[in-house]
Amino acid sequence: MAIKYICRHCHTDIGQIDSDAVSEFQLGFHFLTPDERRDIIAYSQNGDVTVKVTCDYCRQALETHPELVLVANPLQ
Repeated sequence: MAIKYICRHCHTDIGQIDSDAVSEFQLGFHFLTPDERRDIIAYSQNGDVTVKVTCDYCRQALETHPELVLVANPLQ
């Protein structure tokens, strides 16, 4: 099982954890509400997990230009 982190805005690969020994508790997923889980985490049929986060570049762009939050894919 792989846990892949991608940017929700620019779709850049941020990182990956290749380990079956990492639990959702260790990753902090238990802090998420059910709605947040649906928005942030996607499970594939082969057991891989994709976690949508915001990369540093997009975070800085959104902080500098908060109006971009209103656009569907602001940084593409």
